[in-house]
Amino acid sequence: MWPMQSTLHPTLQPQFDEVVARNSGEPEFHQAVYEVMQSLTPITGSHPEYAQWSILKRICEPERQIIFRVPWVDDNNEVQINRGYRVEFNSALGPYKGGLRFHPSVNLSIIKFLGFEQIFKNALTGMPIGGGKGGSDFDPKGRSEGEIMRFCQSFMTELYRHIGQFTDVPAGDIGVGGRELGYLFGQYKRVTNRYESGTLTGKGLSWGGSQVRTEATGYGTVFFADEMLKEKGSSFDGKKVVVSGSGNVAIYAIEKIHQLGGTVIACSDSNGYVVDPAGIDLDLLKEVKEVRRERLGAYAAERGGQAEHVSDGSIWDVACDVALPCATQNELPAEAAKTLIANGVILVAEGANMPCTPEATALFQDAGVLYAPGKASNAGGVATSALEMQQNASRDSWDFDVTEERLEEIMRHIHGRCLETADEYGSPGNYVVGANLAGYIKVADAMVSMGVI
Repeated sequence: MWPMQSTLHPTLQPQFDEVVARNSGEPEFHQAVYEVMQSLTPITGSHPEYAQWSILKRICEPERQIIFRVPWVDDNNEVQINRGYRVEFNSALGPYKGGLRFHPSVNLSIIKFLGFEQIFKNALTGMPIGGGKGGSDFDPKGRSEGEIMRFCQSFMTELYRHIGQFTDVPAGDIGVGGRELGYLFGQYKRVTNRYESGTLTGKGLSWGGSQVRTEATGYGTVFFADEMLKEKGSSFDGKKVVVSGSGNVAIYAIEKIHQLGGTVIACSDSNGYVVDPAGIDLDLLKEVKEVRRERLGAYAAERGGQAEHVSDGSIWDVACDVALPCATQNELPAEAAKTLIANGVILVAEGANMPCTPEATALFQDAGVLYAPGKASNAGGVATSALEMQQNASRDSWDFDVTEERLEEIMRHIHGRCLETADEYGSPGNYVVGANLAGYIKVADAMVSMGVI
């Protein structure tokens, strides 16, 4: 039984119970649906057409769920079997759009929660894109280039049947960077005999990719957080910031925070976290993580005693003004939220998808901490992917400054739309309500217009 179900509106509770019953054993998906349903109370009964057309039930049911076997041969000439997924959740606003994740944790629940989040995130960008997600339980870490290539080719040999620039446009996510996208696109090109640049986003700059794509999610999260601070008459200048993770999102969030005058004093990976009171050395971090692909212990060692590596405990034990969880789902539980609040945190913005548990979110809001959900604050990645689609469609290429300017404009628009919607429905300053309602209403109105499909 869902532990917080009593807080749902009575008319929504049966619908949530139905989602849980129809999707048993998928706790991450239940959590994502619950968060959205919790925000729908202000519009319950005010849009009879939504009930008439069963909009909520239809939004919670993916349009397609594709699961397939991915056989491939490793360097020892042994046959390996992985499982591939693509959940095409909602196409009311445009072709399905969402990343591919290669990680051992990937299962149907993870993919469905991510795809469900993606519907509303994509709607908030204002771009004509629907919601979807995919991936595999394959782990590229420790694999040779040849193994990764063979896996990607096998994966795309099935996936190509379901995607296309007007149908479904995957991008990269955890475990799927430029290398993997290159192999995936190459196989798509080979088996279709078409050069459809707009079928995958996150491509290399020399073959149809967009500037700022690598930086987009991290930059976007910081742009959003900056707007939140400005709304309160503040800024990043002089703020101490903790960023979880050390992948693309975290690295480029750190870069933009430093550009705006803040100081990131800690970041993490799966082996622990580093505290660097003078501020994270970004060049060294990029060298360790992007070039050498080593753990943060190497970063601490090369800082010559300026930084401390902590292998146990939680990065959220580090006192800060601003916290940006940029690693993975449910990485910030209630206990961590209590610690952050006790240490004086003023703002939490999600750079990952659903990193705060429902209990943590409630604690932040009750304590008056500025809190932004991922579907709003980390929408920069998919926004830039949509910009890449625009460039591909027009056979054009934009420079870095133009693309970054577009990204900043989109994030500031999302921030404004969240605040306006929250105010309109009686929850001023509540970014969770604002983001969920703004995204939901946009998608729901489109679905009503298109009939029962």
